[in-house]
Amino acid sequence: MKNTFYQSFWRTHFYAALFITPLLISLTLSGIGFLFYTNVENQLYDKYFFGESGKTEVQSIDEAVKLAEESYAGYKTNKIIELEEPYNTRLTMKNADGKEKYVFLDDHNQIIGGQDAGYTFANIMRNAHSSLFIGGTFVNYLVELAACWAIFLLLSGIYMTFKGKVLKKTKQTNKRQKSRKFHALIGTIITIPMLVIIFTGLPWSAFMGKYIYQASQDHPSFGMPLLQQQPPTSDVSEIPWATRQETPPTSDSGHAAHHGMANMGFVANPNQLSVEKLQHEIDAMNISKPYAIIYPTSEDGVYTVAKSSNTGVTGLDVSPYDETTMYFDQYSGKYIDKVGYEDYGILAKWFTWGIPLHEGHLFGWPNKLINLLVCLAFLVVIVWGFRTWLLRKKQGILSAPPKISQKVSIPFIIFMIILGILMPLFGLSLIAVVLVELIINLVSKNKLAKKEVN
Repeated sequence: MKNTFYQSFWRTHFYAALFITPLLISLTLSGIGFLFYTNVENQLYDKYFFGESGKTEVQSIDEAVKLAEESYAGYKTNKIIELEEPYNTRLTMKNADGKEKYVFLDDHNQIIGGQDAGYTFANIMRNAHSSLFIGGTFVNYLVELAACWAIFLLLSGIYMTFKGKVLKKTKQTNKRQKSRKFHALIGTIITIPMLVIIFTGLPWSAFMGKYIYQASQDHPSFGMPLLQQQPPTSDVSEIPWATRQETPPTSDSGHAAHHGMANMGFVANPNQLSVEKLQHEIDAMNISKPYAIIYPTSEDGVYTVAKSSNTGVTGLDVSPYDETTMYFDQYSGKYIDKVGYEDYGILAKWFTWGIPLHEGHLFGWPNKLINLLVCLAFLVVIVWGFRTWLLRKKQGILSAPPKISQKVSIPFIIFMIILGILMPLFGLSLIAVVLVELIINLVSKNKLAKKEVN
């Protein structure tokens, strides 16, 4: 039974590694790229981030928004990002097709220039990491599946390392044994930090992330509090993860009952309070930069002012303790309500810390360095695992671990079921694997039966 347990892990570990290695390499390399997006963008876009327009005339933020919308026909502003010195203000604009553009303003609120959002370094790395540049539900599920199987590879590797006494000193070792030992040693060292990195990335995942977020909403004391109003419909990458799908309060819509609106993630409302006046309210409340101002998305919508620890926007991230989502009436500018870190449940607090840890900016350069070393070590584990297989591989055949002669052990089945429950997409893939294996076995048995008859 014990031998069957070990063989089950070995064989499953081998095939899982063989199929998902390309995805794991892609995810790891793109993750390394995203770790340093702020450093790269500060150099690449220094003109936009820190430059000046050369114009001395000072204009209001609302005049700047109007000029930007005239300069980039078809685009409307839905977010204004106010950053600390020396960063310039950034407008996020969107057109009817959903394409985004970033426009930068100097300290006189004069336009410096604009860039296509889809081609910034941060967004390129993010798209590569989350959807392999392809996008779509299937690809997002595939990326999540690779992360789930990576968890299995790490846990099964730990079991086989200690069960097989791989790290035990021996008098004589060949190249394959040395390679196997090195693969096991590095894998053992990085298992815990790698599991932390993977699990803190799951809130963004397509399948499991949805259920994590739903659980946090269904149980406010465990997740995050609910505000009973209409949710924003614009892109919400500058809103904290914990309140991203929350329903914010509404403005007093008495002023807006008879005005038609174009729904492109913004409200073109003549009765709406100017952003300049809203900023006076923000300053009066001593709300410090950086923060994002998100325009109302309906007649009774609100201005949302957000400070987030996981925006993916250079210069915008704050400490998890400072994470806040505030709501202001779009007509009067009156402060209505807010949700802060102190209001979160334990699950929301965990991910408020976990996501910036995953992205490498929770505690500055040490966080980046640790994540970098773990990712590089993970690549080494992959390469050495592949090398170990090549050293044992016989020419012309796959040289997979031997088939299990006995029935699969109960402990192995229980272990896989637990992982399948914790990671539903992993569980579904296991069912698919079992069905494929059953079909292959049936085909093999039929072929063998025909040969015996002949």
